[in-house]
Amino acid sequence: MIASTASERQSIPKAPTGIHGLDEITGGGLPRGRPTLVCGSAGCGKTLMAMEFLVRGATEFDEPGVFFAFEETADDLTANVRSLGFDLEDLAARDKLVVEHIHIDRSQIEEAGEFDLEGLFIRLGLAIDMVGAKRVVLDTLETLFGGFDNEAILRSELRRLFRWLKDRGLTAVITAERGEGTLTRQGLEEYVSDCVIQLDHRMHDQVSTRRLRIVKYRGTHHGTNEYPFLIDGDGFSVLPLSSLKLDHVASTERVSTGIERLDTMLAGGVYRGTSVLLSGTAGTGKSSISAHMAAACCQRGERCLYYSFEESPQQVLRNMRSIGLDLEPWLASGMLHFVSTRPTFHGLEMHLATMFKHIRQFDPQLVIIDPISNFIAVSTAGEAHAMLLRLVDFLKSRQTTAVFVSLVSGGKGFLEATEQNISSLIDTWILLRDVELGGERNRGLHVLKSRGTPHSNQVREFVLTSHGVELRDVYVGPEGVLTGSMRLAQEAKEREAAEARRQAIARKRREIDRRRQALAAQIAALRAEAESEELELELLLSAEEAVDRRLTDDRLGMAQSRRAEGDKEEEKTA
Repeated sequence: MIASTASERQSIPKAPTGIHGLDEITGGGLPRGRPTLVCGSAGCGKTLMAMEFLVRGATEFDEPGVFFAFEETADDLTANVRSLGFDLEDLAARDKLVVEHIHIDRSQIEEAGEFDLEGLFIRLGLAIDMVGAKRVVLDTLETLFGGFDNEAILRSELRRLFRWLKDRGLTAVITAERGEGTLTRQGLEEYVSDCVIQLDHRMHDQVSTRRLRIVKYRGTHHGTNEYPFLIDGDGFSVLPLSSLKLDHVASTERVSTGIERLDTMLAGGVYRGTSVLLSGTAGTGKSSISAHMAAACCQRGERCLYYSFEESPQQVLRNMRSIGLDLEPWLASGMLHFVSTRPTFHGLEMHLATMFKHIRQFDPQLVIIDPISNFIAVSTAGEAHAMLLRLVDFLKSRQTTAVFVSLVSGGKGFLEATEQNISSLIDTWILLRDVELGGERNRGLHVLKSRGTPHSNQVREFVLTSHGVELRDVYVGPEGVLTGSMRLAQEAKEREAAEARRQAIARKRREIDRRRQALAAQIAALRAEAESEELELELLLSAEEAVDRRLTDDRLGMAQSRRAEGDKEEEKTA
């Protein structure tokens, strides 16, 4: 019998956080009725995450909450989280949330020399009973213990606090500042917490990134990687990278690229939900093909999300009008949406998180990223590869067709490679290249691969015209594949040769006609001569017949004449 998987086995009860992505990597939420420690450096988002845990619980899961703040006042907290769309005053008026601020003077604690949480328990119990709270947040915990160095007392009181929360069946979130070499300043909270979440806000090459990691989670499976997270106007959102599996649907539907002859090369277009890579050197027409695919998507009544990391939307619209492609109506109708930012505006994780958010909100059928090469500027090639791998898998899981534009630098040997090394992730790879011949640089297009497609293996000349992209048949001359003016010159030579052959054939045909006419004339003359001779012969025969008749008549006459004389003699004898 096959053993059950970790996801099929029973786990501890969990309280969903309502924070997008966090419930996925925690396997359902935070441990219900147990304390969770959220730690990190200043400004990493601990307080905002804890507050959203309470607000989502109150609004989405009907679990009222209590927020105890030891540093910020209730008014400050209310103002701070209003930017996330959280109305704490309304929740308080509906008995869904209680926010309390407890001021602790560390100097007084040092003078007293004793530590007792009994007062905190009383105030916390009253607030909990006031709204029937199921969730509690203590922010920030080290403020309670900042004046003490006795580790035995700290450990004892922490255990006492956490035991008190557990005995009440409260799902608690405790925030704490990161210490030197430890997760917290005291270095004790992580040992008595059932779940520990570490938030990190780091800088790399002057670009900030935020990451979340579940350090431990007792009694259940959980994601163990570092996950990028985003804080914006909608609150927290975590990108669950490890949850992406190769279980997406493989569609058999084909979608057009907007270029008829390219569709023919691809046996009818690309499969829906697959990834397309357009790579080539600068100026080879990668963005022009992308724009054609965007227009074709909108013409099908589908939405297209276009990421432009080098040009503004208006610049893209202007440039595409020069080749007869007007994207303005699709932008105005909302079928086409541009996102234009510099890659250095965010780190890779932030880019990935914002892309996931845009895609979920806009729900496009086609996503274009032009170009992916710029991600190298804010990371290494390996990090860019990992980021694009996650994006490809995410889009495939949504059956969203993706177009990645990659700028390739280097000589001929580097054309069939990308700086991000994502060619193995791509389903259809269209390579655009410069063809330099006769002092000119022209464009060529080649389908390097297209999985599941009997694609063309020809190199087509790629021409940008006033009415869009044109793909011309491959033209092979004496020097090989010809493009541009050399192709025109060779075509002119071949036209001249063809015209010379046509004229030679015409001359030969005229000569044959003349000979035929001469022979016909000769035949006619001979026929006339024969007819004349035949007529002369007939005349001779007629004359001969006349002579014969006269001779016959003469003989008859002579015979008759003699017979008459004989009769007379007979009569005399008688």
